[in-house]
Amino acid sequence: MTPNAHAILQVTDLKKHFPIRKGVLQRTVGHVHAVNGVSFTIRPGESLGLVGESGCGKTTLGKCAVFLQRPTKGRVAFNGIDLGEIPEHELRRIRPQFQMVFQDPFSTLNPRMSVAAMLAEPLMLYEGLKSGERRQRVFQLLETVGLRPEHSNRYPHEFSGGQRQRLAVARALALKPSLIVCDEPVSALDVSIQAQILNLLDRLKDDFGLSYLFISHDLGVVEHIADRIAVMYLGKVVELNKESEICRNPRHPYTQALMAAIPIPRISSSRKARKLLPGDVPSPIDLPSGCSFHPRCPQVMERCRKEPPRSMPLPGGGEVACHLYEQGQTSNNESAQ
Repeated sequence: MTPNAHAILQVTDLKKHFPIRKGVLQRTVGHVHAVNGVSFTIRPGESLGLVGESGCGKTTLGKCAVFLQRPTKGRVAFNGIDLGEIPEHELRRIRPQFQMVFQDPFSTLNPRMSVAAMLAEPLMLYEGLKSGERRQRVFQLLETVGLRPEHSNRYPHEFSGGQRQRLAVARALALKPSLIVCDEPVSALDVSIQAQILNLLDRLKDDFGLSYLFISHDLGVVEHIADRIAVMYLGKVVELNKESEICRNPRHPYTQALMAAIPIPRISSSRKARKLLPGDVPSPIDLPSGCSFHPRCPQVMERCRKEPPRSMPLPGGGEVACHLYEQGQTSNNESAQ
């Protein structure tokens, strides 16, 4: 992937492998291939959805994208700055520009700090605001996420799950970032509260010109907020395309299975049959040969068992990593659909 001057975030061939150590000497006997060569870009004001089954490496990829974890290999560039090439003090200086909202807000909010102290802390450390200015900004942040100023004197245990997630969003907004990585921000919430948080994130994107990397295992949730969607399987992105293309015309067999698994709230004669995948996700310690998806793929070919697929461009700017779409087979496969 060539450098993109217009991308707010550019990830190139990113890999993250965790060593497995055993014995008294803690020798490395293997590696967990959590992320295994992922490339994508996020443009200013864009939401990129990242979907896949649990354990496919989505959260690890999100943490590496904001350098909460350093990649084993690859490049992460924020506004053209290679985060792996700059010294730690420079990384700390630009870190307020990209933030992360985690799945469980209760585990990320300090139970011993009031909301006011929690939201004011980064304002004091990074912006040096005085007490009165910090208090005013805290009130503004609470109102921005739909909470009241009097909530500033409460502690995290005094809020509901949806309110705590609003607090997590407020904390992420405190230093006026341009990119927020949302790691399963609604998966622990009731359906009605999920809709409220998604609407909040959508509104904040427009109000503040934010870009999102929105991580979820639920393709039905991601399609409501993402402009483009990347589908991840066992450490790799197997398909990346516009939201409308992913949802209406999924190309990769894994994406097709994810779409077929989305529940439909009413009986419909036009509903397609579910494509249930056989077997379980292979271990990221011992990856299958060839295409990682071939042990579960309903359209597997002999070539899939031996040769990893290359990422192939699709009409309209998308891409898919599947042998079915390589030269000479694209038209046959699409006509079969």
